[in-house]
Amino acid sequence: MSTSSELGIVAMGMAFGERRDVSATAADYVPDPEAVTALGYETYHRAAPGVTAVDLAAEAAREALENADVTVADVDLVVVGNSDVPDYLGWDPSAAVARALGAHGTPTVLFTQACAAWSPALDHAAGAMALSPGVETVLVVLANVMSEAHGNRMDFNGCVASDGAVAAVVRRGHPRLRRLSSAQFTNPDYADLFRIEYGGAAAPLPPPGRGLKDVSPMASVYRHFDRDPKRFEAFMDEITARLADVVEEALSRAGRDRSEVARLIHINDSRQTFRAVADAVGIPLARTNAELARSLGHMGTADQLVCLWRHIEAGELVLGDLVVLTGVASPGMHWFCTVVEV
Repeated sequence: MSTSSELGIVAMGMAFGERRDVSATAADYVPDPEAVTALGYETYHRAAPGVTAVDLAAEAAREALENADVTVADVDLVVVGNSDVPDYLGWDPSAAVARALGAHGTPTVLFTQACAAWSPALDHAAGAMALSPGVETVLVVLANVMSEAHGNRMDFNGCVASDGAVAAVVRRGHPRLRRLSSAQFTNPDYADLFRIEYGGAAAPLPPPGRGLKDVSPMASVYRHFDRDPKRFEAFMDEITARLADVVEEALSRAGRDRSEVARLIHINDSRQTFRAVADAVGIPLARTNAELARSLGHMGTADQLVCLWRHIEAGELVLGDLVVLTGVASPGMHWFCTVVEV
């Protein structure tokens, strides 16, 4: 039995909410629709009433298993990342996904680091293979369904939130889509940025006369910097600078160079952010997933693998191409990079 912890992605599957037009629906969410359309998004996905993150996760997982020509009985571990408010408190979505798939007895683990959960999820799969020789096939499932009871999908963190899931069947020693390395950085000074004030154990209910989403996360960000434009600008500069740092570190760990990178796949952010990220990392905007982001919206932790698979399906990535998957998780605050060779 192989003891290598090197893994590759065998196949993926995806599931999305209903496609919606940004310009046609922005007025339903914000008083200034032009501010949203200026972000550059054209469409996004919204889950139908009653459709949960677990529902989309299970749908994506079934497609991934079918595409990989394996059954759930072949899976040694299920790793789930959920990037928004869970369906219930005191409840584990990873176990719920396993139940939906019929994976009885298969170990599961859950990651909740918001839109950065994809990277530690892949790291955990690699770590499980390194520690347990019997772990050969892992199902990584990443899902995002925006809770509109807790937040506004068009006025939360400068993105248009979108509902979707992606699943990847990863196998020890698989020669394609190999995970080479990863790197991360956390700045705990920003731990309270973007937090939702009400609904958790500290403040289960909002004060009388207020709702769960009456406190704007962006407003709390501005307050954190004392509404000082220079301090906020320095914060924005730090976001891109830290990202460039983790890209450099991840490439160094893989023994690769930035000049070898064929494509950078970032979270499905606004077009302004993509320009800043491309400049910071030193890669042309056309070699990012900026165009895909316009039609997908920000699917939380699912962004990177959805876009990776879409670029492969479109023939925009070929055997041997080096890809850096990057992300910034606002709650935390975390920076991540994972290096993949197609």
